[in-house]
Amino acid sequence: MRILFRHIKALVGIGQPGAPLRGADLAMLPLLENAWLLMEGERIHSYGREGENAHPAADRVINCSGRFMLPSFCDSHTHLVFAGSREGEFVDKIKGKNYAEIAAKGGGIHASAGKLAAMPEDQLFRESMIKLDKIAVAGTGAVEIKSGYGLTVDAELKMLRVIKQLKVHHRLPIKATFLGAHAIPPEFKADREGYIRLLINEMLPRIHDEKLADYIDVFCEKGFFTPEETIRICEAGKNIGLIPRIHANQLSVSGGVQAGIRVGALSVDHLESMDEEAITALAASPTIGTLLPGAAYFLRMTYPPARDLLNAGAAIALASDFNPGSSPSFNMQQVFSMACIQLRLLPEEALQAATINGAFAMQLEKEAGSIYPGKWANLLLTRTIPSLAYLPYAFGESCIEQVYLKGSQVK
Repeated sequence: MRILFRHIKALVGIGQPGAPLRGADLAMLPLLENAWLLMEGERIHSYGREGENAHPAADRVINCSGRFMLPSFCDSHTHLVFAGSREGEFVDKIKGKNYAEIAAKGGGIHASAGKLAAMPEDQLFRESMIKLDKIAVAGTGAVEIKSGYGLTVDAELKMLRVIKQLKVHHRLPIKATFLGAHAIPPEFKADREGYIRLLINEMLPRIHDEKLADYIDVFCEKGFFTPEETIRICEAGKNIGLIPRIHANQLSVSGGVQAGIRVGALSVDHLESMDEEAITALAASPTIGTLLPGAAYFLRMTYPPARDLLNAGAAIALASDFNPGSSPSFNMQQVFSMACIQLRLLPEEALQAATINGAFAMQLEKEAGSIYPGKWANLLLTRTIPSLAYLPYAFGESCIEQVYLKGSQVK
């Protein structure tokens, strides 16, 4: 099937950058006004400006007058495979308890681990497929999914097997991350070394044998894993071909950014707590800083210093951190708005951080994240809106009219 979109107000995010966009380059959003685009099967075939040359033949023609076409969002940090919700902790937060206090009394990650252990694998798969359908309709065209709510050999492998099956059965491009080092399980409270050995000596070999993950992640934070432990776990993952990505500097200036850079992490994520040393180190490295404004919003934390990072020349991406405890929203349109309103990113910067740089943060930049011939036809068509800036400005309004995933309309 060849579908021709005509009279597009502007094709936004065209081209194929060779590297993640850094600093001032993030604001240089390439677009083509008064455009057409041909979609053939799962891929973008070609595009051009109306009136410059003859249109290619097509089986169907769609008039897009007054509407923008964008690449789908690339959500490079989620915990989408989980069991149940945690709205009780939401109420505790309203009453004044912080993240660490809730975790200390058995909530947080440990609560999710208990629910996940009790859920049969087939049910976990079915519920995760429903979530993937929802995020696709909301405009996400590629997603990373972490384990980390297992914290035992069997439960972590169960999560990763579910993610592996999601890759097979859903049209969304998916990357899998092993996050066994999400927290120290209660039964290992007095034996941290024992749990780290379990991760390295039992979980990682099984993950390698079953080809269950693309990446390895560690929650490098006070009360969770130290920078030294983070480096050790990541190096063990690298030995079986897993690329590191780090939960860094969420609750404190933890050293997670520097630990991530040292192990060659693809990304260091969160970054709510940053000092000048961490900002300078990140800007001087090839590592992407992934910002998760939904988590800062939900936890009432200080937002990541996006402008300081860009001014220093860092590469940044935006992601949802979709999870049941600290960011129970997968809506990347909201993330786009939050980034402009709270992180003070320009619409052009926020859009590229949520699309092409998110694709780089999942090593999917050759297939997703921008509009370019040969890439997957993961595309968003807006409603009739006055400008691109209207998308984040109208934060309570859904401005996406149609969503295409690998050439198929899902909304």
